[in-house]
Amino acid sequence: MARGGRRWPRRPSPGRMVAAVLAGLSLLSLLTCGYLAWGSRRGGAGEAPGILLAEEPAAGAPRSQPHIIFILADDQGFRDVGYHGSEIRTPTLDKLAAEGVKLENYYVQPMCTPSRSQLITGKYQIHTGLQHSIIRPTQPNCLPLDNVTLPQKLKEVGYSTHMVGKWHLGFYRRECMPTQRGFDSFFGSLLGSGDYYTHFKCDSPGICGYDLYENDNAAWDHDNGIYSTQMYTQKVQQILASHDPRKPIFLYIAYQAVHSPLQAPGRYFEHYRSINNINRRRYAAMLACLDEAINNVTLALRKYGYYENSIIIYSSDNGGQPMAGGSNWPLRGSKGTYWEGGIRAVGFVHSPLLKNKGSVCKELVHITDWFPTLITLAEGQIDEDIELDGYDVWETISEGRRSPRVDILHNIDPIYTKAKNGSWAAGYGIWNTAIQSAIRVNHWKLLTGNPGYSDWVPPQAFSNAGPNRWHNERVSWTAGKTVWLFNITADPYERVDLSARHPEVVKQLLRRLSQFNKTAVPVRYPPKDPRSNPKLNGGVWGPWFKEDEKKKKSDKSKGANKQKKSKNKKKEKQNLTASVGQ
Repeated sequence: MARGGRRWPRRPSPGRMVAAVLAGLSLLSLLTCGYLAWGSRRGGAGEAPGILLAEEPAAGAPRSQPHIIFILADDQGFRDVGYHGSEIRTPTLDKLAAEGVKLENYYVQPMCTPSRSQLITGKYQIHTGLQHSIIRPTQPNCLPLDNVTLPQKLKEVGYSTHMVGKWHLGFYRRECMPTQRGFDSFFGSLLGSGDYYTHFKCDSPGICGYDLYENDNAAWDHDNGIYSTQMYTQKVQQILASHDPRKPIFLYIAYQAVHSPLQAPGRYFEHYRSINNINRRRYAAMLACLDEAINNVTLALRKYGYYENSIIIYSSDNGGQPMAGGSNWPLRGSKGTYWEGGIRAVGFVHSPLLKNKGSVCKELVHITDWFPTLITLAEGQIDEDIELDGYDVWETISEGRRSPRVDILHNIDPIYTKAKNGSWAAGYGIWNTAIQSAIRVNHWKLLTGNPGYSDWVPPQAFSNAGPNRWHNERVSWTAGKTVWLFNITADPYERVDLSARHPEVVKQLLRRLSQFNKTAVPVRYPPKDPRSNPKLNGGVWGPWFKEDEKKKKSDKSKGANKQKKSKNKKKEKQNLTASVGQ
């Protein structure tokens, strides 16, 4: 059996009977996909002057395998899109989402590496060893090499695979690089963040280096001081212009924006001078530039003959960081937490191939679901021995059917700072509530341990930089509390803790956590390696662990032992000869 009590692509099995019981306890039913009217747009903020979405030119009969374009934004808050009520203008995203399917019950992970690893493997963090934090630049760590990746599976069925943007899945050895994990080409950064213009990143004082790559080499020739959002878009346009649209392509565009440092070209500040909070103003300009970039990607898809047979997926990798200008209002919490503000993401699918265009989907969807969904759409095969945590949700998105997913393990992190008052007793002898964990089953969500920053940060928090920018939403930490239970369907803002009112539900979710934990692999979080310092690698962040060096040392050691044995044998022979002579 697969982890979690199932093997993909079967529907929920008897191992999911817990979920069925919990469903009966819920107050509300999940809403199915509903129709949403939309209007067309001509022009608007964030667009290049005079650019409109043109008609698709004839390019021959398209193949049945669709072109797949996955766009991943970095640190975009749940509120930070026009159709969620943001003051930041995102006309391209609004239009694409309105003409497609908006995913309004869509979940990712609270940080960069975890979301990216789950997208590319279809597996929860506990099944790849990446359940703690992110991969640091100086760590000898990467996405485990025994995990099959999405681009590898797509290549098997004839796709050209290209990645542009932020990798952040490790690079300490050559085998960890994007081009070794299924991508035909890679142009972008290996680290989690860096300067948008110079592409330099300091991990700590004196540990600084260059981080812009083309395939497996530093891209010094491409360093022309171009803002990364625009530079990545230009690269995407070049790839689309040079590829034959009659052959399927997988294009993974992982923009650096809107992650800190907060930098943007001057002209994008034009509409946001009235925002007094400097971080929010810069963030708004960055998002405006990103929106324009996505418009230009869409234009290129149309211009070069891809659009009619394409599937465009848009997602943020985690919630926004209020201290860096992001907003998740009205959700609770922020990036790095397991409150809804950290894991509920902006997401939509735009495609001429959708059956229910212009709709809103409120069925449960998780970032691990893209792996099986996209492989199936590409006419690929899921190997029987690949134990996935994701589901094929295309019919849910395209046709409005119920989601095959009924639960999400948000995570179990055994080495995160333990909650001081957590205990097995608080977990009814089922679970140690000192451990940071979070799980969703149907309408119910359970959190244990220390779930992270728990405030609600409303829009007015960004109106000034004074000490009173907060409001009356501040939450004082409840001493001794290490378990929370919410009905997310009825209370998506996590204001009413129901753990005391429904202890049986708490117990059932704790048992489900315990079941998942039995399938977990050891955490991969090694100490930093001094050999990672870019000063030792030509001033560039890049692979530093040399397998050859290890082999040479081993060979040298073997050689020394062999030589020693030879000398000993020679000495023994001499002794024997001397003895016989006597």
